[in-house]
Amino acid sequence: MLAYVDDIIVTGNIPTFIKSLFTNLNSEFSLKDLGNLHYFLGIEVRPQPNGALFLTQSKYIRDLLGKTKMDETNPISSPMVGGCKLSKLGYEPFPDPTLYTSIVGALQYATDTGPEISFSINKVCPYMSDPSEQHWAAVKRILRYLASTINFGLKFLPPSTGPPFTEHAYCDADWASDPDNRRSTSGAAIFSRSNLVSWRSKKQPVVERSSTEAEYRSLVLATAGLGNFCLNYTFLITLQSSFVTI
Repeated sequence: MLAYVDDIIVTGNIPTFIKSLFTNLNSEFSLKDLGNLHYFLGIEVRPQPNGALFLTQSKYIRDLLGKTKMDETNPISSPMVGGCKLSKLGYEPFPDPTLYTSIVGALQYATDTGPEISFSINKVCPYMSDPSEQHWAAVKRILRYLASTINFGLKFLPPSTGPPFTEHAYCDADWASDPDNRRSTSGAAIFSRSNLVSWRSKKQPVVERSSTEAEYRSLVLATAGLGNFCLNYTFLITLQSSFVTI
């Protein structure tokens, strides 16, 4: 059961238990059963004929484009210019920091079904307190990219009934890409079978002395993330729970 304030998702493989749970909850609280899951906290859930789930945030992105008056913007094929290095210095201040903070915060939520923008969002987040025109231009490019990929999302294929349980991860790192503090950025993606279940793009906590050192630190972080996922997944299997990611 996944609960967020007064919105609840219940999933499982025993219908009688789910019905009993609803009955018991309804005896204490006023509930409304909305049926099969289609929309939750801005995420659209589209069941597929083969049992897969397709998750997208099309409506959420349309609303975000409307908020920034970019409904009719020209779409673009990439969320960031290659080799782009944002800095705190040397550019005119952006006149509306509150708008910048609001939009970047909203874009962070869009990474729930758009892992490919995680790196770009990571690059514009550090400047929320003092954004410049250069930073805002980078944000607008991300929005233009989302306009061209508004129907993209994540597909989760149904798991097989038994082993092998194959989990694997990919990772990468740039080196000293931040011109202000020379710190590197790590990226990782963790898959369970063919399903992408976890991803991250995060600045490394220390300054690395070489690209090799940055790569190794990224590898360590990805391995730790994969290990944590495997432990949690093993625990779920032990409990004979169904595995659903939202």
